Amino acid sequence: MRLIAAFFVTVLVLVSSVAVAQESLRPRHPVAFVGGMLLDGYEAQPIHHSVVVIDDGRIIAAGTKYDTVIPENAVIIDTSGKTVMPGLIDAHVHVDLIGHGDYDRYYRFLGGMARLDDVMPIAAKQMLRAGVTSAIDLGTPFQILGLREKISKGEIPGPRLTVSGPWITRVYLDGIPDDYQIIIDSPREAAQRTRELIASGADIIKTWVGLTEDDYRAVVKEAHRHKVKVHAHLYRPEAIRAAIAAGVDVFQHVGSARNPPYDDELLSEIAHKNIPVVQTIAHRIWVYPATVAFPERLYDPVHKKDMPPDIYAEVIDSFKDFHRLSYFHEIGRETRNSRIAARQFIAAGAYIGVGTDAASPLNFHTEAMWREMSALVDSGMTPIEVISAATKTNAEILGQFDQLGSIETGKLADLIVVDGNPLADINALGHVNIVVKDGVIWYAEAAAHGPVTEIGHAF
Repeated sequence: MRLIAAFFVTVLVLVSSVAVAQESLRPRHPVAFVGGMLLDGYEAQPIHHSVVVIDDGRIIAAGTKYDTVIPENAVIIDTSGKTVMPGLIDAHVHVDLIGHGDYDRYYRFLGGMARLDDVMPIAAKQMLRAGVTSAIDLGTPFQILGLREKISKGEIPGPRLTVSGPWITRVYLDGIPDDYQIIIDSPREAAQRTRELIASGADIIKTWVGLTEDDYRAVVKEAHRHKVKVHAHLYRPEAIRAAIAAGVDVFQHVGSARNPPYDDELLSEIAHKNIPVVQTIAHRIWVYPATVAFPERLYDPVHKKDMPPDIYAEVIDSFKDFHRLSYFHEIGRETRNSRIAARQFIAAGAYIGVGTDAASPLNFHTEAMWREMSALVDSGMTPIEVISAATKTNAEILGQFDQLGSIETGKLADLIVVDGNPLADINALGHVNIVVKDGVIWYAEAAAHGPVTEIGHAF
């Protein structure tokens, strides 16, 4: 009983310290975002000439400027001509990555995990700047918990993180540090390692390739006993069927064209079972041709600004002859597959979330989310569908829709202000001017004027 009491005291202290840290960064008065088009996270008509009022980290009012009371002491942020919407949620990120062209070379450069603490804050800042206020990290070692604490304390900018820690697999991946992967050889060991991951701080469990159906069942049973969801890295039909039978909660990568299209029966079963599908389609088959068409994107000055000189030089050097990078060896076949494969789950009416696999090679955190959303629109979703998937649906996948994913009174003050209309052109999401997370306001250089500079924080 003493240990339990001590645990809860520790939790209360941590929660209190985080609350105090966030409170110190928030504006001292209510803030009203007035005049913009509001997309509230639902697949619904936009609210024009809107007002969203936040105070003390929460949304306290949302509506039109004709029917929403603005507190007399509120700071007014003019959002005329812009779009206000919930903070984006990325359902598949890698905070240890920053877009380097080759995984093996990257980890050698970092000295295994020796310099993870140098690169993770870069990734976190770039995600938040891109409008990602929450993210699911699928595969960074538990050093990420230290990063998450610094973000929570307001010491560095970054999204709210849900983490898996190392993945569970039967296949050892050469070139990746051992702390990323847990190799099992039996269902019993799979259950044991699942327990250990949860005890070490995993919010969710990630499974990688090579598992049997019994392995999946063991992981799912143990994870669900602790009320923890299981996300599976899946491509092959036989692995997908095993994951369905075992009750895996979220399917990652299916439909991203690493293999030929799936059969209708499999698609229908996934859709009817309402299993969340996070396709991650842009990270090769949209990012690669975009880079061929405009290689200048690799030299965005923001990376030079964000990265220490030696890291920036290494990242840039890794892009030489990028068409020969191992990550893109199958790009021709994958592109051909994508003409059907990327559309299948959308056409089947599956429960679609949005994840980017950022920052895999050339897939920078600064761009990954809007590129993925744009690719989903290219593949058959409407802009409002993909916006709702990246906010409301992803919050549901997290199990946090009571707090996140829509702009409603009482929810956490997570929102972004976009320069333009993403309903007309989803690529407008590449122009996020203001990001609000937990009521803390961050602004890009394009928005560095007026009262936002007095109550907010520059990226």
